[in-house]
Amino acid sequence: MEKRTDKNSYTILFAIGMVLIVGSLLAFAASGLKGRIDENKRIEKQQNILYAMGVNENEGNSAIFVSTDKVADEFSKYITKQLVIQDGNVTQDDEAYLIDVKKEKALAKKEGYSRRLPLFIGEKEGKTFYIAPIRGKGLWDAIWAYVAMDENMVIQGAYFDHKAETPGLGANIKQRFFMDDFIGEHLMSNGSFKGIRVAKGNADPKNRDKTDNEVDAIAGSTITGDGVSSMIKSDLKLYMPYFKNLKNK
Repeated sequence: MEKRTDKNSYTILFAIGMVLIVGSLLAFAASGLKGRIDENKRIEKQQNILYAMGVNENEGNSAIFVSTDKVADEFSKYITKQLVIQDGNVTQDDEAYLIDVKKEKALAKKEGYSRRLPLFIGEKEGKTFYIAPIRGKGLWDAIWAYVAMDENMVIQGAYFDHKAETPGLGANIKQRFFMDDFIGEHLMSNGSFKGIRVAKGNADPKNRDKTDNEVDAIAGSTITGDGVSSMIKSDLKLYMPYFKNLKNK
């Protein structure tokens, strides 16, 4: 006599039951952890913004964020305004740092949608910083950055990160030797936005010329470098009207 557990229908029902149980458990866990996940995202974004404007705990050649127990206070201390730029309009929004740049880039592909651009204004030691988040594509997956500029769109600091670039090659975009190269680089040239090109065979490997719109590439990471160049040019160019209006005030 065939056992009930030997039937195909039993196997199918058992599999469906397990999927439902496991799915319910995962959904419950995700719901319970949502608050913690959101908090970690907030902390990370605030650390990135602060790092770009030079508020960090760097030692030697290491890139070190403000510690998690200090970041909320430091963010409130140094970030004086959070702005959202959309369709030429500028509004203040104290939660602009929560805007998902990835989603905004996707929505901007739809006809009739004007992308929201977060911009963070920081004050440190009598100097004003304008920090913009940007996002692009590396060799394997997403790359992103927070770039701090002055009123002339000269870079004052940057933090780069990635999802899955090659260790020891493209992944080095988040190393200080690469990020620090951008400090002092001019995004504008003769009144026009030019961006910064991560250049293989750059004629200025020690990066003394800050007006050539180039930094030296990381060996063996041409595609990642091209992705950095592309996201700087495409995303930061969108902020140019804001800076032009800023200078005309």
